Amino acid sequence: MALEAGAAVDVDARSVERLKRGRMAIDGRLDLHGLTQAEAHESLHRFIVSGVNQGRRCMLVITGRGDWGRAERGVLRRMVPRWLNDPAVRPHVLAYTEAQPRDGGSGALYLLLRRRR
Repeated sequence: MALEAGAAVDVDARSVERLKRGRMAIDGRLDLHGLTQAEAHESLHRFIVSGVNQGRRCMLVITGRGDWGRAERGVLRRMVPRWLNDPAVRPHVLAYTEAQPRDGGSGALYLLLRRRR
């Protein structure tokens, strides 16, 4: 089962609503601008695993909106949601949603990570 933006697994509706509205403190930021797909994928994976290990809860991933001058724009913007459903990452991510404009809007995502037990 793939996670979709706003979808939540094992998390209460209040937390999801706070995430969507940008009302959770951001515990870490990852900017993927300028990285290749392979570099971005590896960086995202390390960022999430590190965040979980450090007990972080809400993370911001900045993908950018894409290069409007190219035929295939927004590659990272499209790929990050797919990568969040990778079997190595999916168990760590409870929910994700597009960021509020002040945090990057459609060029960024809030992630809600599972608490480490």
